[in-house]
Amino acid sequence: MGFMDKVREQSTVLAQRAQETAREGKVKLDQAQAKRRADAIFRDLGAAVYAERTGRAGADNQEKIDRLVEALSRQEADQGLGDTDGGTPPASGGTPPPSGGTPPPSGSTTPPPAGTPSS
Repeated sequence: MGFMDKVREQSTVLAQRAQETAREGKVKLDQAQAKRRADAIFRDLGAAVYAERTGRAGADNQEKIDRLVEALSRQEADQGLGDTDGGTPPASGGTPPPSGGTPPPSGSTTPPPAGTPSS
């Protein structure tokens, strides 16, 4: 293989690596933009719900909440929420289990903290 063939081969490999890096960069940029959009919607939604719960909401607040929930649902379906670890909140609306794992079965009691006398 001649010198020029080796140069051509190396330039092809470098061009492929540059394209891969550009694709990875675009994916990260898209994720960051999706996260920024989702964060803005979450912030506005939180403010609207807070205003409602504290009695400071305007007459059109429920419509605003509905619009924001719809916008957030569209964002999630179209581009995700920008989280790369799959940390999307559960759709059930319930509280998530403690960080220790799964919640205890219903009807069970939690043991008292260590050092507490049992009755």
